[in-house]
Amino acid sequence: MRIVIIGQQDFGKSVLDAFLARGDEVAAVFCAPEKDGAKPDPLKALALDKGLQVYQFKSLREPEAIEAMRGLDADLGIMAFVLQFAPQAFVNIPRLGTIQYHPSLLPRYRGPSSINWPIIRGDKKTGLTIFRPSDGLDEGAVVLQKETPITEDDTLGSVYFDRLFPMGVAAMLEAADLVYAGKHQEQIQDESQASYEGWCRAAEARINWANHADFVYNLIRGCNPAPGAWGLFDGKKVQIFDARKHLVRTFGDVKGKIAEVTDLTEKSFFITVQGGRIEVLKLKHEDGKKQSAAEFAAAYGLNNGSTFS
Repeated sequence: MRIVIIGQQDFGKSVLDAFLARGDEVAAVFCAPEKDGAKPDPLKALALDKGLQVYQFKSLREPEAIEAMRGLDADLGIMAFVLQFAPQAFVNIPRLGTIQYHPSLLPRYRGPSSINWPIIRGDKKTGLTIFRPSDGLDEGAVVLQKETPITEDDTLGSVYFDRLFPMGVAAMLEAADLVYAGKHQEQIQDESQASYEGWCRAAEARINWANHADFVYNLIRGCNPAPGAWGLFDGKKVQIFDARKHLVRTFGDVKGKIAEVTDLTEKSFFITVQGGRIEVLKLKHEDGKKQSAAEFAAAYGLNNGSTFS
């Protein structure tokens, strides 16, 4: 089939590579412009290396972007990690329209941080959706969905890089084949089941040590590796990455006060929270780099009895 790739970053690159590897014809690639001084986008770099036409418009609403798409005579548009808004006047130009990847089970978790929030909320499963882009954000008809479990110790990194990323590349190929063969079925999203969440950024990643251990632990793993759940130590921002959760079962098991450090060892230290403790294994001080708990303690004077805020 003759396709157009609209996307960016490593996921867009991998999708382009997968279509090229099996012999599909890529008419062109649309990629968002890089910021001043930034490295070339990985999708753009691969496209140029393969001798493909690359378009970089500030907005896909521009008449020039629409005219560029119209001149490509494509069978299908493939949207692979797209942060630019793509209007219907753009996505409907290919003969069979356009399909888009989203890393959640739509209509749940519409929005830009759809991998973080299911983990933060303690969900037991997530997945991906290939859907028809509409003028509403992540609201178009569903073409294909795939599920994956979220285990107790999964992080944003493990869910995305180990599963949703490779599954998403394969699903884009599968959905494209179904649409091209006319064998797909489109399901309108059930608005009664829909949810939208915005970005998970630093403000959302702030740890409240008085929260229950379940909530604190889910926040840490849902923000690992980005944006990094954080608290303050001696007035400085500290992001916590690798951690474990330990629940208490009786009053006698409680050690320390809320946000207090206990049981500093060579490999970790514990921070008391409501209902248990968080065992910290890897973290990052705002003035340093990621390091082990022992390295952090030695560098910044953390001891048993120290407190976070």
